[in-house]
Amino acid sequence: PDLMDFLLYSAYSNIFSREKLAGSLKKAWSSRFIIWRLENTRKYMRKALLQSRRFYAPKTIYDLARQASQLIHLGHQTGEGWFLTAEMLELIQHGAPNIACLQPFACLPNHIIGKGMFKEIKRFHPQANIVAIDYDPGASMVNQVNRIKLMLSVALKNI
Repeated sequence: PDLMDFLLYSAYSNIFSREKLAGSLKKAWSSRFIIWRLENTRKYMRKALLQSRRFYAPKTIYDLARQASQLIHLGHQTGEGWFLTAEMLELIQHGAPNIACLQPFACLPNHIIGKGMFKEIKRFHPQANIVAIDYDPGASMVNQVNRIKLMLSVALKNI
């Protein structure tokens, strides 16, 4: 995810923790303010992108959370938690069903959260073509390239 969206996700997680897991009230209030401030700053960009024929406006963190909650519990906060699922759903809805989920040095977000949701995402979006690829010292380059080639061959077949 881009940095702004990851900050929004992190702030939203504090709100969720307060509401469902007895997290800190102070963190929840400051997180609500941070989200309000960042989303308020992004509203000008969002307004301009809504008028574009080429680009789409990013959803708010509340919209992403609502969308992801249909497939994954928002209590999943390890790695990139539910946010990785929300981003994949957003890409698919905007016409990009071919997703290479790349992670440097991070098995947890990619294989536990990301890969764990692939089957469920494909159940709701059969056109989805998603592959998880780790870029770390233990992964061979041949395996990485072959997985990308396989994903691309499925994408070409689906066109």
